[in-house]
Amino acid sequence: MKLNEITDNEGALKRRKRVGRGIGSGTGKTGGRGVKGQKARSGVAINGFEGGQMPIYRRLPKRGFNNIFKSDFVVVSLGRIQAAIDAKKLDGKKTVDAAALKAAGVIRREKDGIRIMSDGEIKAKVAIEAMGASKAAVEKIEKAGGSVKLLAPVAEAASE
Repeated sequence: MKLNEITDNEGALKRRKRVGRGIGSGTGKTGGRGVKGQKARSGVAINGFEGGQMPIYRRLPKRGFNNIFKSDFVVVSLGRIQAAIDAKKLDGKKTVDAAALKAAGVIRREKDGIRIMSDGEIKAKVAIEAMGASKAAVEKIEKAGGSVKLLAPVAEAASE
C-alpha cells in the first residue's frame, strides 16, 4: 500500500451541493428555493406567522405560572442505591445521604436535596438521610432492617 493509493470508504464522504451554478447543474437559477418572494430571500424567519391572522399563540389564553420557590429534588430509586452498594461504590454501613450518593456517582448534583422512591428492591440494611421519601420506600427500607431520616428544608435567612 502506498500513500497515494489510500482512499476513503465508498459513500463516506458526501460532496456538498453547489447551488446557483447554471441551469445545466439542476440547481441553477433559483437555487432550490422555488420562485421569487420572501422565502427566496435571505434572512427569513416567519415561524408562527399566519398571514396577518391572529396567531394561535395569541388566540389561546395564558394558563398557569412558574413557582420560583418550588423545591427541585433529585429522585433516586431504591434499586439504584442497591446497585451502588452491590458494586461497592456505596458503603452500606455508613449513612447514605446526598453527598455520599454524589461521591458514588449515583446522582450528578444535589439540587435542593434527594427524594427516595420505591422502584426496585433493597436488601442491604442502610441508614438513609433524605429530604423526602415515598411511603412504600420507607416500608421497604425498614423491612430490610434500615432506617430513614427525613431532613427539614433549610430555611433561608430572612432579609431585613
